Amino acid sequence: MPMRRHLLKAALGLPLLPAACASAPEPPPLRPLVEGYRHLTPLRLNVLDIEIEPPLPGVVQVTEPAPMRPDVELRRMAEHRLVPIGTEGRARFVIANARFVRQRLAGGGMFSGEPGERLTVELAVRVEILAGPEAARVAFVEAQAQRSQTVADGATPATRLRAAEDVVRQAMEAMNVEFEFQMRRTLRAWLAEGLTPNAPAPVPVEREDLPGGAPAGTPFTGGPGT
Repeated sequence: MPMRRHLLKAALGLPLLPAACASAPEPPPLRPLVEGYRHLTPLRLNVLDIEIEPPLPGVVQVTEPAPMRPDVELRRMAEHRLVPIGTEGRARFVIANARFVRQRLAGGGMFSGEPGERLTVELAVRVEILAGPEAARVAFVEAQAQRSQTVADGATPATRLRAAEDVVRQAMEAMNVEFEFQMRRTLRAWLAEGLTPNAPAPVPVEREDLPGGAPAGTPFTGGPGT
């Protein structure tokens, strides 16, 4: 009889395992999202117009669900941060890579739920300066950023969506820092800090504090490692 009672208790305890997993608390909400990138320092170019080219076929790769699409965010960055203030010439903004992929990891099972995932974001953009009657390219700059994040086995759909949004946010924060750095380093002759169309960027350049960058008001003296 004691043996039968022991087996009965064990059998009754089995269904509690999935319930315990299912009762795991939801992750905290993400920090409030600043709508767009207008709060960052605008990059004023000494050109008459700025064109934002549509991505070429194959450049955008997005594995759904994707609450934040990298191609949409890159275009928003260009619209909000690049400002034409010149009287001639034009600039062209090109999305060279906008990739968000989910890679399912080995694992999962009866009690652990859906297998984990590795989320990867790859971003690359290019700005070209075009001049003359034939719009010849006279200068260009490129910027890249990449971030990844792993979602554990058994994560809820809400957790997976949160991770997908967060990894794109992190990649865009890194891209904004790298984009501004490369613009100031390579296209310095076409940047203007004031409202005068033909005024070159002064040295040193005052920059706004960006995530992962130098504090606001720190003179820009060169690239990393200089």
